[in-house]
Parts: sequence; C-alpha cells; structure tokens
Amino acid sequence: MKYARLTQQQLEELHPEFINFLATQSITADEWTQLKEEKPEVAEEELDVFSDLIWEGVLAKVEYLENISEQHMHLFHLTEKEMKLFSVKVLNPEIDLRTEVGFGWFKRNFQSDFVEYLTASKAYSQDKNKDKFDLIQQGAVITKGELYQWFEKIME
Repeated sequence: MKYARLTQQQLEELHPEFINFLATQSITADEWTQLKEEKPEVAEEELDVFSDLIWEGVLAKVEYLENISEQHMHLFHLTEKEMKLFSVKVLNPEIDLRTEVGFGWFKRNFQSDFVEYLTASKAYSQDKNKDKFDLIQQGAVITKGELYQWFEKIME
C-alpha cells in the first residue's frame, strides 16, 4: 500500500465509487460479500488498492495545504514543479492560532515584532504525490489557498 487505507467513514461516503471499482474488477455484490467472509485478506487488498486509487486522484489535484498549530502556520502552494512555503511563527506564547481569538490577534498584529516570517521552496522528490501525502500525514489539511494567497499579496 502506497498511502493509507481510507477510514470507514470515507469508504462509506465513496460507496458508489467503490461499487464501480469492484465492477471494474468484475466483482459483483454477492462475490464481494463472499470474498469478505471466505478470503478477508483478499478483500483487505482490494480496499487498499481502492484507497490508493482515491488518494492518487485527490493528491494529483491538491494545490494548497495548511498546517496550523498554536504558534505556527505552514502554508503550502503545491505548484507543478515545486512546493512553496510561507511559514509564520508567533512569538507571543499566549496566542493560539487555532482559536478565533488567537487568529484575530494575528490579523491585527501580523506586522508586529511578535510575528516572524519565512518563505522557502523545495523541488519534489521522484514522487510528487507522495511528497504531498507526507505533508498531510504530518497534519496538513487540503484548502483552497485563501490564506496562502493573502500572504502572497501582503508579502509583495
């Protein structure tokens, strides 16, 4: 397995897609039920293959990721050739960027001495989607990039 198995909830939400996947494998609903009972290891492998296919599709389309903790924001723009990063560090230990109050403080004080910025870019490894997946595994979430784009404007 290249990525991670989808959660039960994700699999339930993707039930129609999973049915289509099984159909491409020439597996009927009855055969799937039988497979789960008689050869659970084969059924598990099918779930893994399906999960990887879904991840491949999702990761190919991801353009922005965000990883926000108490005092740090890591905002990624995943371009065709490289990963670009805006990193923000809040030096006020009383601020938690994950809260409405903390983020409000940041918006009012983003130009103060209590906020440090770093920008960087990095080429992908041989496997661009795996690089993106690794960021997600480290806590990043897929976004539409509004925060990254806001930073891009204020940094100009």
